Amino acid sequence: MKKLIFSSWSLFTMLIFLFTACQKDELVPNSATDASLETRSGYASIGTGQVYTMSNDASGNEVIVFSRDSRGFLQPYRSYPTGGSGNSGGLGSQGAIIVHGHFLFAVNAGSNTITSFIINGSKLQLIGSADSKGTMPISVTAYKDILYVVNAGGDGNIAGFDISPQGELSYIEGSMQPLSSSGVAPGQISFNPWGTYLVVSEKASNMLTVYKVNKEGIASAPSSYPSAGMTPFGFGFTQQNRIIVSEAFGGAPNGSAMSSYQLGISGSVSTINGPVYTHQTAACWVAVTDNGKYAYTTNFGSNNVSGYRVGSDGAIELLNASGITGMTGAGPLDMAMSRNSQYLYILNANDDNLTMFKVNHDGSLTNLGNIGHLPASAVGLAAR
Repeated sequence: MKKLIFSSWSLFTMLIFLFTACQKDELVPNSATDASLETRSGYASIGTGQVYTMSNDASGNEVIVFSRDSRGFLQPYRSYPTGGSGNSGGLGSQGAIIVHGHFLFAVNAGSNTITSFIINGSKLQLIGSADSKGTMPISVTAYKDILYVVNAGGDGNIAGFDISPQGELSYIEGSMQPLSSSGVAPGQISFNPWGTYLVVSEKASNMLTVYKVNKEGIASAPSSYPSAGMTPFGFGFTQQNRIIVSEAFGGAPNGSAMSSYQLGISGSVSTINGPVYTHQTAACWVAVTDNGKYAYTTNFGSNNVSGYRVGSDGAIELLNASGITGMTGAGPLDMAMSRNSQYLYILNANDDNLTMFKVNHDGSLTNLGNIGHLPASAVGLAAR
């Protein structure tokens, strides 16, 4: 049985994930079409990267690894227990699993912990877990030797951790801060490119909340700024300190958008342009190319991805007038780009697989097919 996502929020309620079953399947190509990828991709060749997702299983969370070859095709590799538990449901977040240097970090929403791994080629080595200092951790971000998490349970909060040279996490005293208010349904936490500020998207309050981070890694009290559109969800930074944010507009049919913002040197957030509508439904997760020229969002309710061109001034415009840059599987959720932004991968919630795309020089996408039988509860995506 498949997992479903309600595509409506009443007033300012968050996107709700309803999972009717959670079953872990063998990671194999999931159709005759997918099976043909084995020949086309040359699975016997040595991979040049990895893609990571996680089971989010309440009985035991696992990180699931795919190997990537030089042409962007994936092959299932293996899974690694985190030592924590998921919630067997949706997290409604971006950044549940991240790659940071030679470390990988994953949230355990059911056990309120964050797990660290060392990346050794295609393999992962478990380091350990740390208490998230809240309930239901949903998103993490890291800059140099500092990691922050946003906890969505209870009133919600953020908390910071030192990353040791071995990848162990230790709480930074005084780093815990509230969100703008209770019940704001955070979607993502992320450092800006310079590591001087943290930004949290708040789906229910329609706010972007900002924290200044000092040299000791301690976050300030929050300052909040209204988003240009409703239900800000995922986002990505360009190197110019600009924030490209998806806006799901409560799941309204064909009502989703993206907006571009400037994060000022004082931490203020100002709109560059937007909302720029996708003409699709439930835009949620975001990926931005390394050069900052293109941004993409998955449209959960429309089973596709919308691409945007990012101008030198930070303004965005659709790559395709229809808002459809590529077709995905059913219920596209998280997305991640490989290093150098050569390939884009998307987790399809209702098909329990991944869609693979090649990112072309003009921002267009070439569909490479689908791969994998993932657990119905799978969430989060990271790539290298």
